[in-house]
Amino acid sequence: MLSGDRAATVAALAAEVGIAEWTAEVGPDGKTRYLESLKVAGRRVLMVGDGLNDAPALSAANVSMSPVTAAEISQNAADAVFQGDRLMPVFDTISVARRATRLVRQNFVLSLIYNGLAVPLAAAGLLTPLIAALAMSTSSVLVIGNAFRLDRGGP
Repeated sequence: MLSGDRAATVAALAAEVGIAEWTAEVGPDGKTRYLESLKVAGRRVLMVGDGLNDAPALSAANVSMSPVTAAEISQNAADAVFQGDRLMPVFDTISVARRATRLVRQNFVLSLIYNGLAVPLAAAGLLTPLIAALAMSTSSVLVIGNAFRLDRGGP
């Protein structure tokens, strides 16, 4: 956790939520430099901030979020603005993004299987145009149906 707040405040909050690594009294330039160093090291950075001094770091992150109660400049710099002042929407967003990534990969596999089997068979004349069209439609329905699974289960 990187914060511009005093060390005592940051230490208490970090202990309360179970964050082992934290740094206090970091200014906007320090936050931005730290995020850039993480990106250079190959890390994907999600920044959550609500203050005026967070706007540069929100812009520097790969993805950034800000609560609707944040300073307007932070909301404008963020990629997403969430309701309330609790952080649960951040965790929900991460969960949905991970599930969406998994489904996208599954859909690529489904498409590769279709293209690897049906297209060569159709090109070789082993499938009638009607069967090839049905196979393509079935593939599309499978991909769409798989994508709808994202909506099930909640965040």
